Amino acid sequence: MTTFQHLDIPTLAGWFAERRELALVDIRDPQSFAQGHIPGSRRLDNDTVGAFIEEASRETPLVVVCYHGHSSQQAAAWLAGQGFAEVYSLDGGFTDWQLRHPDRVER
Repeated sequence: MTTFQHLDIPTLAGWFAERRELALVDIRDPQSFAQGHIPGSRRLDNDTVGAFIEEASRETPLVVVCYHGHSSQQAAAWLAGQGFAEVYSLDGGFTDWQLRHPDRVER
């Protein structure tokens, strides 16, 4: 069974520093996403997931972000089942990212 991996905030920050190619999807509600999100992330919900699955590369590492790192685990497992080769759930979610990297939040 295809599954996802956990990703911690320092590792993600390191990947940004390395300019590693990755796709970031944020599954929080539209208002929360508008108030702040990790730069380069794309909001994903039931209305946009079909288009994302059609457009996205299955080979690019995919990081799923939610509020605290709980809901993203289910979404990451589902996306892994859609054929994405390398799927991560961000531990601590956007809330932890914003605490550690307030200067790296896009609004």
